[in-house]
Amino acid sequence: MDQQKPIRLIGVYNADGGVIGELKYFFGHLIGIAKCELCDITHSPIRRKASFDQLAAELKSEYGLDFALKHLNERTESETKASAGKEPCVLAEYPDGSLGMFLDRQELRVVDGHVDKFSKLVRARLALFF
Repeated sequence: MDQQKPIRLIGVYNADGGVIGELKYFFGHLIGIAKCELCDITHSPIRRKASFDQLAAELKSEYGLDFALKHLNERTESETKASAGKEPCVLAEYPDGSLGMFLDRQELRVVDGHVDKFSKLVRARLALFF
């Protein structure tokens, strides 16, 4: 059977969304009790990184892949099952609706918040499918 190609990537933060979730993470990160390697890749201390948005646009243009970002409290049931206890991570969604781990916490940690390194990692993994 041919290997399915991902149709979407889903980044799962290790933080809740919404005003309270964002503030909780911000202050927890500030004092060293909250950590989310994906947050470090997609956001500066103040806002979302333009370089990440550029990467997402390139992935759409080159591979036809959307790159969604979800907070813990924004996941669907299937996204929760695929990522529970493994956040932050990046999931791959396939044409049949199944989800699989695309990049795990350790791989995100190695990137150390650098979008250029993250781009290389994502593209290397995508080379297995495209």
